[in-house]
Amino acid sequence: MTSNAPLGARAGGPAPDRASGRAAGAYDAVVLAGGGARRLGGADKPGVRVGGRALLDRVLTACADARTTVVVADPRPTVRPVHWAREDPPGAGPVAALGAGLRHTTADRVVVLSADLPFLAADTVRRLLATLGEEGTEGVLLSDADGRDQPLVAAYRTAALHRELTALGEERGGLTGLPLRRLTAGLGLTRVLDPVASFDCDTWDDIATARARIREHGHVLDEWITAVKDELGIDLDVDTGVLLDLARDAAHQVARPAAPLTTFLVGYAAARAQGGPEAVAEAARKATALALSWADESSEGRSDVAPDATPDTRPDAG
Repeated sequence: MTSNAPLGARAGGPAPDRASGRAAGAYDAVVLAGGGARRLGGADKPGVRVGGRALLDRVLTACADARTTVVVADPRPTVRPVHWAREDPPGAGPVAALGAGLRHTTADRVVVLSADLPFLAADTVRRLLATLGEEGTEGVLLSDADGRDQPLVAAYRTAALHRELTALGEERGGLTGLPLRRLTAGLGLTRVLDPVASFDCDTWDDIATARARIREHGHVLDEWITAVKDELGIDLDVDTGVLLDLARDAAHQVARPAAPLTTFLVGYAAARAQGGPEAVAEAARKATALALSWADESSEGRSDVAPDATPDTRPDAG
């Protein structure tokens, strides 16, 4: 098992701890990213960008709080450190890939995801895990707009997966080539309808649809900010509304070019202070107050004459 991190990030990380894997709330994630993408003409589907981010990176962001994340594929640069695994032989199918990834997990619960989910969010992962807590449930999976099960957008009890994988392996003499429905057929499942989070990109038309939706007015700003943070290696959640209000005040009260320059200086000041969201908020507060006082100052006296000046004391008096 190897580890991989983007430039500037710490590679690897602590080895899996089986005791800590049983902690309340802990879960692991297995992401299947080694398919052939035949319907995309053999393109590198996990690396296809939607909204400026690789599909695989979008999925890894959604499960960022997993204790251990295993990606079943050949190693590549990713937005955060992960563990790598590979089914034997490569291309043996999703059940074999899941079995290979599951060997590196330790938590009692595991989220299983494909690497082509452009709209998957952390809230969806939390909802799957919360539903998995219901009595008698061994797996929770999303269903799409047509009511089809999506077993690669799901949360499972790890022991139940091991049980079914072992039974299938003994019955079939191995896991190669088996469809996922053979694995999930023996589980006590709960289904959650979510046409958006379950949307996967199998074709170029799917990719085009995802890219168009992300550029809709209601999504584009959050998508852009997230893409920029990933590109710059920034892991900082700030109140973008505060920064937008600051930019508006600087533009209206000072001058239009003051908006981007002021927001840049606020970020620089927060970075120099080695602060987090609170430092950004405090710098923004100070800059906003300055912009408003600037406007007040300019409106106090619009005459060229100082309050205590006489006409013949002005610099331009003739």
